[in-house]
Amino acid sequence: MFSVSPSAYISTSDEVPIEVHGLFRIHRDGRFERLAGLNTIAAGTDQLTKVQSKDVVISQQTNLSARIYIPKSTTRNKTLPTLIYYHGGAFLTESSASTTYHPTLNLITAESTVITVSVDFRLAPESPIPIPYEDSWEAIKWVAGHNKENGPEPWLNDYADLHNVFLGGDSSGANIAHNMAILVGLNTINAINLRGLLAEFIIFKLYLLLFNLLFIF
Repeated sequence: MFSVSPSAYISTSDEVPIEVHGLFRIHRDGRFERLAGLNTIAAGTDQLTKVQSKDVVISQQTNLSARIYIPKSTTRNKTLPTLIYYHGGAFLTESSASTTYHPTLNLITAESTVITVSVDFRLAPESPIPIPYEDSWEAIKWVAGHNKENGPEPWLNDYADLHNVFLGGDSSGANIAHNMAILVGLNTINAINLRGLLAEFIIFKLYLLLFNLLFIF
């Protein structure tokens, strides 16, 4: 059995056996309550960067989706490097539409002149590990399906340069991006050429702690 001592970040009480401050609570009745990533922004045209975004469904079966961003300067006769991005949130919180990530990805798309695919993978504990990784891999294969410009998403058909693909993420998203880069290396996907990995604040051991907390109760 994994044990945890209270700290500045983790507290316990009779009604809330586990609370990671600012992230989540696990109630005595087993209910899981998210405290972060609850505020969202609708897709559309960003007034600051003029980046356009829209939400697309990758899999109807699993309800896997993504938010795609294209910069203002996009033209159909010029393809752009493709960034596949995985958000952070300890696999438990946040989304591609959250106020944490949507403005950031507008800026990344505008300043880097890339087409960005922000993957909205399913979250634990409702969808426990390895489901977020499986969703993330499914998203890569979905993007790769646009290599002959006949995939289901017109923006990828028209603007994505799949010979210049980058994986990115922060925190748990960096963990996912790291593992997806390994999978791309182990599983030949001729439709895409992975050129780099952008991983910010990658964490491994902290998530072992969080997973143990989730499976205790």
